Amino acid sequence: MTPGLSYPEIAPPPIGSGAATRIAEGVYWLRMPMDGSIEAINLWALADANGWTIVDTGLRTTETTAAWRQAFALALAHRPISRIIVTHLHPDHSGMAGWLAQKHAAPLWMTRLEYLTLRVLAFYTGQEAPAEAIRFYKAVGWEESELDHYRARFGDFGKLLYPLPDNFRALEDGQRLRIGGREWVIVVGKGHSPEHAMLYCPDLKLLISGDQVLPEISSNVSVQPLEPEADPLSQWLATLDAIRHKVPDDVLVLPAHGKPFHGLHARIGALIKGHEEGLARLLALLGSPQRAIDVFPALFKREISPGLLGLATGESLAHLACLRTRGLASAKADDAGVRWWRATP
Repeated sequence: MTPGLSYPEIAPPPIGSGAATRIAEGVYWLRMPMDGSIEAINLWALADANGWTIVDTGLRTTETTAAWRQAFALALAHRPISRIIVTHLHPDHSGMAGWLAQKHAAPLWMTRLEYLTLRVLAFYTGQEAPAEAIRFYKAVGWEESELDHYRARFGDFGKLLYPLPDNFRALEDGQRLRIGGREWVIVVGKGHSPEHAMLYCPDLKLLISGDQVLPEISSNVSVQPLEPEADPLSQWLATLDAIRHKVPDDVLVLPAHGKPFHGLHARIGALIKGHEEGLARLLALLGSPQRAIDVFPALFKREISPGLLGLATGESLAHLACLRTRGLASAKADDAGVRWWRATP
């Protein structure tokens, strides 16, 4: 638990029921089912003229489709969707956007880099894993069996998405949208995804934070084969610090996972502190050469199962890249192409 956080007594809507909980005037909370350790994603319906602006959409599954049909009949009262805002590209946020856009002839709003990156990732559906991606994971120290598992699952990303609209409307940092007679300000974060859009309403003192700020877990920040030399953790830490100057501490934060909470600045401070402590532990381990898969104990308290290997690898690489940017670590490849990281003398 983060000191300084508090949770108002707001009853969560039942997952996938089509019911919604009123957060404020014209702002409603829905929950859609998820697979895996996270049971639900929070979606937000904002009353807008004679219809709704929807923020995030859920995974493409039969369960989510049924839940949306229930929502149209119950919480949304058969009023049309006039605008779809997707905070970022991950399928639990973007998966049903194409379905909703087609059903309601509603425009899709995303930041430019999120939309274009999502199109690239969807293009890989059904294709074989690129040779560059295999080299990328060989370099971190994966065994051949782990590479085979990656090859078998490559291209699954697009299966969780309905086909996207062929056009969109771009969101930008600082942009102001009029929704339901109120102004919502776009606040863009980086690191968890390329250009994650949050929505801040000064009048209602609300921040729809997506995955950028979560109350109980830290967002995954990973280096991926698509951009192997990226440094997303430095971007994420800088973004968190910037949010404290852009959004006041008195907002009610509406996250994508977990319950709405007060204490935005305390949570940001705890997230930054946790990652800085992880970077310090990692640097201490780099007194001798380490592969990316060797540094898991410095960053994770639990054992990394095969199902979490990809996320853990990406997160480890993000921390290593952050140390490299700070001039504290560097990597050198051996004759087999495996990269060994070490603290800079």
